[in-house]
Amino acid sequence: MQSRTTFRKPNYDTLRQETGFRWFVGSSYLALLEITGIPIKEFNLKPTACIEAYRKGRPLIRKLCGEDVGLPAVSTPPISYGHPNGLGSELTFPEGGEVAQEHIYASLQEGIRALKEPVDFARAGMAPFYLDFRRELQKAFPDEPVGFGYGLEGPITTAYELRGEGFFFDLMDEPTLIREFLEMLTDSILDFHKFRSKVLDWPLINPDQGGMCDDISSMVPPNMFSEYVLPYWEQYYRGMTSGVRRDHVEDLRPDQVKYLEDIGLSSYDPSISPKINPEIIAERCRVPFGWRLGSFHYHYMTCADIRDFVFKAVGDGASSVFTYVSSTMTNAGTIEKVHAFIQAAKESERMLDEGMSREEIGGCVSPEGKIKFWDHWPE
Repeated sequence: MQSRTTFRKPNYDTLRQETGFRWFVGSSYLALLEITGIPIKEFNLKPTACIEAYRKGRPLIRKLCGEDVGLPAVSTPPISYGHPNGLGSELTFPEGGEVAQEHIYASLQEGIRALKEPVDFARAGMAPFYLDFRRELQKAFPDEPVGFGYGLEGPITTAYELRGEGFFFDLMDEPTLIREFLEMLTDSILDFHKFRSKVLDWPLINPDQGGMCDDISSMVPPNMFSEYVLPYWEQYYRGMTSGVRRDHVEDLRPDQVKYLEDIGLSSYDPSISPKINPEIIAERCRVPFGWRLGSFHYHYMTCADIRDFVFKAVGDGASSVFTYVSSTMTNAGTIEKVHAFIQAAKESERMLDEGMSREEIGGCVSPEGKIKFWDHWPE
């Protein structure tokens, strides 16, 4: 087992008020690729293409979007499967598509046997390639910190990455083995975290905060969440932070939201979660949360819709609203909608600073918006 840290849960009676409100509009590497025409496979595998995307793409995004839209920080390509790759899961880089990985454990027994073997993550899989890749980026951008996108995910997502659909049968059929597997797997994730922390010169145990991405946990039934998700989230966080816990989990169900408070989160990012909305989150738990407008939503929303989206989210208790300029968005018509988001977010921030209530901000939603959000959202 990894070393554990002490932790004190936040005071949820005051946390949302103390958190306040913020907004953010950024841009993704996909926007860089679209605006420069660089193929994603080249970006992922050729340092020269990646360098060109940042050098040419960021000034073009700034010119198109203006100063209120954040630019992507320089990093090696965002490959969330670094840890499974180090365990032997081969990465596939298709033409025109995102990287994929293979499920490598045919059974829990096989996975447990494999996880007992030590792994030097700095030498395993494509880690040496991306370490060299990062050195090339650092040479090209000597005055900027360069990220390391060869990453990891939370315990349940990683279990799916390694076992595939068999993981969901394991939950029902192998209750003892699945606990052993998840505990060993979480220790392996933390070993990979040690490797990444050394690369990035991070503290192994961050005294301030630790984050986790674990989307597949939303597919664990609510009545199994306490037993098969929370213990491994706890193990994960105690191996990374003694401070604030942050979580990104997409597609939670209403009956799962209560567990976010049980694990002691200080913030929650539901991102794209069609089964819940700000009203549901605010009613079911007291964890501060953000609410995101996804890139694909822009195609069927008007500027008025987007303003309503922001005011309704803030009115219903979101501690932040945010969006990213991504692929299919680097055109004047869509950027006009992005600026509608920014304007509404700034108005919300001003009204809160002037002492207006969330209910009053919700009153800014148009009659049409009150019908759409959230009963007919998304459509």
